[in-house]
Amino acid sequence: MAISSRQRVRTGQPNSSPKGRAAGERHAPLLPFRPGHGGARPGAGRKPKIPGRPGVEHRQRAPLAKRFPVHVTIKLRSGLPRLRSKPAYDALRAAFAAGCARNLGGAFRLCHYAVLNDHLHLICEAEGRQALSRGLQGLLIRIARALNKLWSRRGSVFADRYHDHILKSPREVRNALRYLFGNGKKHAAEGREVDVPQAIDTFTSAPWFAGFRERIVVKGIEAIVRPVTDARTWLLTEGWLRHGRISVHEVPVHA
Repeated sequence: MAISSRQRVRTGQPNSSPKGRAAGERHAPLLPFRPGHGGARPGAGRKPKIPGRPGVEHRQRAPLAKRFPVHVTIKLRSGLPRLRSKPAYDALRAAFAAGCARNLGGAFRLCHYAVLNDHLHLICEAEGRQALSRGLQGLLIRIARALNKLWSRRGSVFADRYHDHILKSPREVRNALRYLFGNGKKHAAEGREVDVPQAIDTFTSAPWFAGFRERIVVKGIEAIVRPVTDARTWLLTEGWLRHGRISVHEVPVHA
């Protein structure tokens, strides 16, 4: 098969035709790329914001159907005060309540939460991926402003983009709820400077949770603005109950 002059240039063959070049002009051969540049390799990619701790991968997030709840985890920047103190928790709870009031009847709902020393766990519902992203963005901005005001500082509060896990089955939802309400006790048992002296962890939405096996009475709860919104998805309202109510004594096995 005959190769045209343009094809010869592309394949690195010299162009013997005098057309298209000045007399005496040499043809510059094509230079190959050096091996090893580009692509996956050790040390490539975005560096973690916390040294020694990998961040959340910057991949396109999976589509979200409105029938599925989502478990969201967000970490604080290192060096900030602990969240499990009364002033910080009061600020967080006020931010949660304000966010719920703003999104009342909207496309994003905060249904459950757990506050640990340096990170938050949230279980949310949303009408779709975009609604979840916008709702979380507004909530996290509100939280950051409240904490910066409390701590008399400026700058970012959260270490990285949030991690989310879509809950697609009743068992997944029950496991996520057990994880939220029992994570503080698990950390305490591991000696992570977390104290849970009561039957339930009051740094979670457990006081407003009606799915415990035992009867729980929290004194003074009527004077506190409710910081969560009622769930609407079948999985988070009824579906998870197929595997039984949660005991206040249950502790999650896996982190």
